[in-house]
Amino acid sequence: MNAMASAWFRAASLVAFSVGGCAAQPEVARLPPVNPRCPAFADAVDTLTFHGDRARTGWNRSESALAPASVASPAFGWLWDSEPLDAETIGRAIYPAHLYASPLYADGVAITGGAHAGMTASVVVVATTNAWVYAVNACDPGVADTSIPAGTILWRARLGTPEVASRLDGGVPVGVLGTPIIDRDPSLPRIYVASASGTAGWQVFALDLGDGSVLPGWPVTIDDAALAPVNRNGPARFQTSALMSQRGALNLSPDGGTVYVPFGSYQDRGAGWLVAVDTRAATIAAAFSSAPSAAATANGGIWAPGGPAVDANGNVFATTGNSPDGSGSAPRVWGDSLLEWSPDLSLAGSYTPFNYCQLDSADVDLAGSSPALLPDVDAGAPLTPRLVAFGGKQGNVYLLGRDQLRGSLDARPPCTTDASSDRSLLPPDAQPQFGTRGPLNVFGPYSETHGGGDYAKMHTTPAFFQDAGGDRFLFVSGATKAAADSKESVAPGLARLRIVGAVDAPYLAIDAAPSTIAFVNPGSPVITSDGGEGGLVWVLDENAPRSASLLGPGTRQPVLYAIDATTLAPIWRSSPGLLDVGGKYATPVVAHGFVFVGTDRVQAFGMRP
Repeated sequence: MNAMASAWFRAASLVAFSVGGCAAQPEVARLPPVNPRCPAFADAVDTLTFHGDRARTGWNRSESALAPASVASPAFGWLWDSEPLDAETIGRAIYPAHLYASPLYADGVAITGGAHAGMTASVVVVATTNAWVYAVNACDPGVADTSIPAGTILWRARLGTPEVASRLDGGVPVGVLGTPIIDRDPSLPRIYVASASGTAGWQVFALDLGDGSVLPGWPVTIDDAALAPVNRNGPARFQTSALMSQRGALNLSPDGGTVYVPFGSYQDRGAGWLVAVDTRAATIAAAFSSAPSAAATANGGIWAPGGPAVDANGNVFATTGNSPDGSGSAPRVWGDSLLEWSPDLSLAGSYTPFNYCQLDSADVDLAGSSPALLPDVDAGAPLTPRLVAFGGKQGNVYLLGRDQLRGSLDARPPCTTDASSDRSLLPPDAQPQFGTRGPLNVFGPYSETHGGGDYAKMHTTPAFFQDAGGDRFLFVSGATKAAADSKESVAPGLARLRIVGAVDAPYLAIDAAPSTIAFVNPGSPVITSDGGEGGLVWVLDENAPRSASLLGPGTRQPVLYAIDATTLAPIWRSSPGLLDVGGKYATPVVAHGFVFVGTDRVQAFGMRP
């Protein structure tokens, strides 16, 4: 049965299911799947990395087919599903596919192997926790001799048997968790992806974009023996694959010569790491451990799903998780910080919030959110034309000038309880939670003791948008809680932040935060617009707490939202049962009027004819 027929058979069958103890709901009946025609390849709109670009801005400003009015109309909806992605049998257990990694999209890809060799296709690239990578046909090329239904798997690549760790993330095996990155080098387009194996540990692969084959000289193994000689902040120990998580998206240097791979550790068993892999020599070039300690304790894990951001000069930025309680300003301990590195991973700048000691103590860290590097305001501006924004589990959102990361390169500053001493770009007015100036709290209630696990208020990367009038905004998603010690999520789950005084004295202010939108565990927002007009915010909510298992009949199904960027009114959401169970922290990808979501398959939405 082909993908389109399989999707129609599934759509036509009404199946009862249980959702997290809620009343059973029927799966929605769908109209027949649509086989949409591809746009002209001359109008390529690629999404080759998490949040759209190396800076992680999250804005697709070339989307003219989808606007608030069209998405709110009855014509917008489900188009097609691929076939379910490969399950994995380990021992007596069968694990369906799950996607923690966000889908990627590339136009005009020459397929060079398999049954579809010779065709040119628009492809959705996805990678699963079962250690498989796929290229899925996004639309019908419309050429008679290569016509093929949307949703068809053009090639698949198995990277090994995934690790069944002692502490599974969502109950699933650990194969691919971090979003891969595509390099469209004309000489040999490729995909870089990190995957764990119970036998080989963590490895970085380079796959041919045309057929999924592993390129010569790859994979590169990441283990303690390989990292110790090149660690810029050692000594430290890189734990086994059963204890290390590669959840952050990969990123690539502007010249394509280095791929950056972040790590955190499960079970509080070691330091976080950022690893630089030389893509031309297929070898590890450099590494940086977030602490110079081999102690088996949590210490600066680089966890955030967005991974590191990379600027036009190749400088690398990432946030870190908590260091041990009481570690304070110990030399070269970099928990709860934003760090900047030169391309070779030499530390170049640091920022640590004023209350990091409390954050360390309560596991309320910054590593839930990845940095977004905002477009320059004016290259000749004297103060802060180059900004970086990020959040954290506490629900704060921070804004800093990238050229003013004046923090020490030796240690974090002394702890303090004075919010006005924070070195980020603070709003001018006193913040209610401090009674003085301090960082902007967006998702509350403010707490320095409740913010770990299901109490966390933000695990996402901000998305940047500039409207037709030149006003600059950040959209952030999170989970406001019913009380400081509550795990219940309430509105607002989305906020629009205005960047005020963008050159002379920039800071963030809450511009709007609707009381109609509550998320449980959302992924990062992405923005689509036609230039500065017709902005839409897309958010995929796991619809279950962070700690929830992804296995079993009671697993909640995710929900996709489309929200008007101007009014912040939710204008479309997927019906119960429309999306299959996926992973955590993922985003949709939007191109040419199509919205692609990765669950246990690829699912597409758009305008139906």
